[in-house]
Amino acid sequence: MDLDFSPILQSWRFLASGLLVTVQLAILCCIASLSLGILGGIGRVYGGRVLRGVITFYVDTMRSIPVLVVIVWIYFALPLVSGYNLPPFWSAFVAITIHVAAYVIEITRAGIESIRPGQVRAAQALGMSHRQILREVVLPQALIRVLPSIGSIISVTIKDTAIASVIAVPEYMKQSETLAAQSFHPIEVFTFAMFVYFCILFPSTRLVDRLYRRLAHLGQS
Repeated sequence: MDLDFSPILQSWRFLASGLLVTVQLAILCCIASLSLGILGGIGRVYGGRVLRGVITFYVDTMRSIPVLVVIVWIYFALPLVSGYNLPPFWSAFVAITIHVAAYVIEITRAGIESIRPGQVRAAQALGMSHRQILREVVLPQALIRVLPSIGSIISVTIKDTAIASVIAVPEYMKQSETLAAQSFHPIEVFTFAMFVYFCILFPSTRLVDRLYRRLAHLGQS
């Protein structure tokens, strides 16, 4: 079987435009889901009974529904319910963010609960407020301890952006599908797509692992 990668070289600008959208969507989703997830994790541990119940229901719901279903529902069903249409890019952003944030909440909760109660009591004995204890004692150690899990979440988020192709977001996977259909070279196009995603994801996971190795001692107690 002869492989011909010339369509990729000829359409590199077309693919590059999709890669740019993928990177933008991935960065926005990572920032939003991590921020929402950390706040939700804090709320699940320290919030009132009602707040903890709401967050728990949200986490269990999102973990029970595939991200593809969430994306499709927000893009096609939400306008019927709310009367407001979100563009494909922002529909994918909202869907991926709220889905991934549920997992970040559980990771954050586990990190917070891994801190020994003795550290909290010692901080209270020093006269620190609950907010100070959370900000200066609990949260820094908890986030360092869960860095490997956060790295996995970042990888999953980047990969989930490919699902946005189902609602015609012009990200890299959608552009690859279009090029494969037009050039009749699906093997070459999708093989190159795998290589591109590897080049994005592998350095990202290695960077998080290296960061964790440097900071791991700060999370020990």
